[in-house]
Amino acid sequence: TLARIKKWREICPELTIRSTFIVGFPGETEEDFQYLLDWLTEAQLDRVGCFQYSPVEGAPANDLGLEPVPDEVKQERWERFMAHQQAISSARLQAKIGLEMDVLVDEVDGEGTVARSWADAPEIDGSVFIDSTSVKPGDKV
Repeated sequence: TLARIKKWREICPELTIRSTFIVGFPGETEEDFQYLLDWLTEAQLDRVGCFQYSPVEGAPANDLGLEPVPDEVKQERWERFMAHQQAISSARLQAKIGLEMDVLVDEVDGEGTVARSWADAPEIDGSVFIDSTSVKPGDKV
């Protein structure tokens, strides 16, 4: 809930919250989808993924008797969702510019060092680039 997220951030201001959502679940209305976008605006999650619903053999959702959302509507909602969340994530990242934080070194080559913060998943999230090559993978700098 939003109250829980607010409390977590009061306790740990540097908290990074990650979640994944599905758009186009059978029966989803435009009103439902707008509610989700409004919730994202309030929640200000840091890292978010989104998938379009697709039926899976044997899934209980298949037996709910709800109207399927057309593929073109799912695609359009996914695009709106991603654009909406990209703006939120970008603003949250911009707020970190100028902060000093520990990073974990992933890779060192002749051009420099690639590292990531404790909040970043390798190969999914962003990286931190350091000009120094005097460190080794696994170092915390």
